[in-house]
Amino acid sequence: MKQAVVIIIGLVLLSTGLFAQGDDDISPQRKQAIDSLALEKVRDLSKYISIIGNTDTPWSEAQRVIERAVELFMPGSEMGVSSLSKPEVHYYKVRTYFDRLMQLNYDRVVIEWYKIQYVSDLEKQPDGTYVGVITVFQRFQGYDKEKGLVYEDTTKKDITVYVKRKETQIGGRLIGFWDVLLGDIRVKETSK
Repeated sequence: MKQAVVIIIGLVLLSTGLFAQGDDDISPQRKQAIDSLALEKVRDLSKYISIIGNTDTPWSEAQRVIERAVELFMPGSEMGVSSLSKPEVHYYKVRTYFDRLMQLNYDRVVIEWYKIQYVSDLEKQPDGTYVGVITVFQRFQGYDKEKGLVYEDTTKKDITVYVKRKETQIGGRLIGFWDVLLGDIRVKETSK
């Protein structure tokens, strides 16, 4: 459903001329639309993580949501996992991260993202791709049926955002547009 909304927003932006064909620079108006789309994709990821991590989510539904979540990322992207009990951060390929999330040893998991904001502006790379960073804070809570809350932490994470120029055919016409994909999610700090 959310992906359909993102596609509709993209088509509306296409039809309003925000994604003019043949222009490799991002105008302020275009940048604002791209920033909104990037933040929306991060919010979608937050919702997907909550669904996948919820032990009440049926396996088939979790698998469907994992597929949607993986589509948000550049190939080869990794997600960092940290814990208060271990100083090191482990990085997993996106699909592996989601599979591990489904198998957590808690009866109930609550994962909430908040303070989602850009910390670095989009910078043009030599290949024409724009790269920026969005910071989020993640509150993780793991519950046991008998003991209640057994683990809780808050992690600051940086999400790399890639904005690439792409083309598609609509009605036999080649249309240029900017696509937003998420990259690596790096753990910056974990606290109680």
